Amino acid sequence: MIQIYHNPRCGKSRNCLAFIENTNQEFEIIPYLTETPTFEELKSLLQKLNLAPLQLVRTKEKIWIENYKGKDLNDEETIQAMVDNPILIERPIVIKDGKAIIGRDLELVASFLD
Repeated sequence: MIQIYHNPRCGKSRNCLAFIENTNQEFEIIPYLTETPTFEELKSLLQKLNLAPLQLVRTKEKIWIENYKGKDLNDEETIQAMVDNPILIERPIVIKDGKAIIGRDLELVASFLD
């Protein structure tokens, strides 16, 4: 089953969700802003994405700039920042068959879901 970490206020996330809905495949929406992933869930997600924690952070978010920018955070501290402030998590994230991608590019999503 496909899963999507979705923020309904984000246009890219809404577009990705609409694309997934049109594939007629089963999917689950994870509203990560209200159902915040745990530290371990984020760590697992990073492994599926094959990304370092900082690569998943929206570094232009006000919360990041005001509280974390310029600080020398290790991976655990970066993950914890995302747990504490889920708005910092890049979106949308699409998961299928134990792998994941950031689904901002619909062509990439299409090839990932095939």
